[in-house]
Amino acid sequence: MSGVVVPIGEKPTNASIKPLMQLVGNDMARVNSLILSKTGSDVKMIPEIAKHLIDSGGKRLRPMITLATAQMCGYEGDHHITLAASVEFMHTATLLHDDVVDESDMRRGKQAARMLWGNEASVLVGDFLLGQAFRMMVDVGSLSALRVLSHAATVIAEGEVLQLAAAKNLETTEDEYLTVIRSKTAALFAAAAEVGPIIAGRDQSIINGFRSFGTNLGVAFQLIDDALDYGGNVSSLGKNVGDDFREGKITLPVVLSYRRGNDEERKFWKDAISNGETSDAALENALHLMTKYEALSDTVLRARHYTEVAKDALAPMPSSAHKDALADVLEFCISRAG
Repeated sequence: MSGVVVPIGEKPTNASIKPLMQLVGNDMARVNSLILSKTGSDVKMIPEIAKHLIDSGGKRLRPMITLATAQMCGYEGDHHITLAASVEFMHTATLLHDDVVDESDMRRGKQAARMLWGNEASVLVGDFLLGQAFRMMVDVGSLSALRVLSHAATVIAEGEVLQLAAAKNLETTEDEYLTVIRSKTAALFAAAAEVGPIIAGRDQSIINGFRSFGTNLGVAFQLIDDALDYGGNVSSLGKNVGDDFREGKITLPVVLSYRRGNDEERKFWKDAISNGETSDAALENALHLMTKYEALSDTVLRARHYTEVAKDALAPMPSSAHKDALADVLEFCISRAG
């Protein structure tokens, strides 16, 4: 089933994150250097595991957003570099922890760190990266930025526990699921967007606008990931198609398919998700039901809604290359489902 591609309702566009990458390229090079320096440790396993994940080809979208919002707000110091590195360390730590909780075998097309070094080491190195992230935040000396990022760390952990509590629970509603991803995914996007205007000394209305942008981008980003798990391909996912299904994850396509199905179809979902009957034939049937009930295309439509909310959050801000690049990020988010 690793080669399955299911059409999910959106045509690809020319949207790209390249304009954003070009605008923040010089600063991002400094962020990458700082990241490498902060993964150093006399404990050999720490830099090995950190380097394995950091070098595995992530887009670094969250730290780029921190750099872009700081630049867009006219910030001229160096603290945005440090905060962007902190954001990426927080993200990397959550990936290490997620793979342990989810028992994932792959991450970005490579073996997950837990498969090479074990669960215990992955969790502990994740903790090390979180500690380094907070040390860097303290170095910046902005209590407001520290407050935002530390709150995000708490909310992300709450989201992880919420997801664990909802695991294999097919009675999960769409609202309950959205609460999970607002915490687990969107909270860090929001914080990444918010700290830029904070250190630039902008007023609260500007900060709130960037927070809204980040929150809604984060929700949309996760919804597209949910759809891609059933409608993508290995090269775009960095993992096998259907991994969420095999792991019994409750995601929006499952929520919609379960609620829209008849009694027999709901029994199938209970056997698959709750009881772990996730053979290739079961995945084929799951894909059939998602197509029948338009669960994937509707998930993409939901994501499109959140990108429009994010776009409106940016609308009052002055025209600039940075504003255009952030709008392109929103289109890129949706275009991944093409």
